[in-house]
Amino acid sequence: MKLHGVINASHDSLADFSIALTIEETMSRAKELIQKGCVGIDIGAAGSTQFADRVDTDEEWSRLEGKIEALSSLEIELSIDTWNPEIMNRALDAGANFMNASDGLQNPLMVDLAAERQVPVVLPFLNGNDPKSLEFVSGDPLETILPWFDETLTKLEKSGIKQQHLILDPGTGFGPADWAWEERQQFQERIYRNLERLRVFGLPVYIALPWKMEKGRRELLDILLEVGFDYGRTHIPEQILDAQKELFEQ
Repeated sequence: MKLHGVINASHDSLADFSIALTIEETMSRAKELIQKGCVGIDIGAAGSTQFADRVDTDEEWSRLEGKIEALSSLEIELSIDTWNPEIMNRALDAGANFMNASDGLQNPLMVDLAAERQVPVVLPFLNGNDPKSLEFVSGDPLETILPWFDETLTKLEKSGIKQQHLILDPGTGFGPADWAWEERQQFQERIYRNLERLRVFGLPVYIALPWKMEKGRRELLDILLEVGFDYGRTHIPEQILDAQKELFEQ
């Protein structure tokens, strides 16, 4: 299990403790995350929640400029979380070495960039904006997720992206803002208990891990730790490692 610690370069993240607006704050948080068990950093500058500002390319880059270069000096796995291919391209030029393609590689420009750079790419399944229109929410989500990955991987390989560079994210960190937690929890549990089925593609699995632990989230984390995954995106690495230790000492 490799942990990638989250740094938010946007002021409107719900996890306000993860916000770093200056280069100094960014480096301080990165070093703390690494000291607490992370082997990589995932940084983003455009929030995706309903509370976040929608920013243009210039604004998003202004939040990242200088931070990428500084982080790259740590010689770690460094991913950029963005759906903007221009931001991704600038970040890779500045020293990033992972793509966290939050557009699900739906933008042809992002696909071309991944094919050109041949760096590891986190590929998330995108589950849409209206859960009530998605039949798989109340059934077996993997019956939709697996064919989506199968079709997408075939397309991406034809576009020049080597499959060994792809890391699969079942997309449980995405979802509509007004989705009731009880429904989201059930949806995530169905996926996590059957996560091994994603191994059919022979690729690493990436999970956006919870940072809140109430209302069943700790139980979801325990399921994940029991089933196993390859990469975990985390705001609080010590929380994940402590839970892992507790689970396997039982």
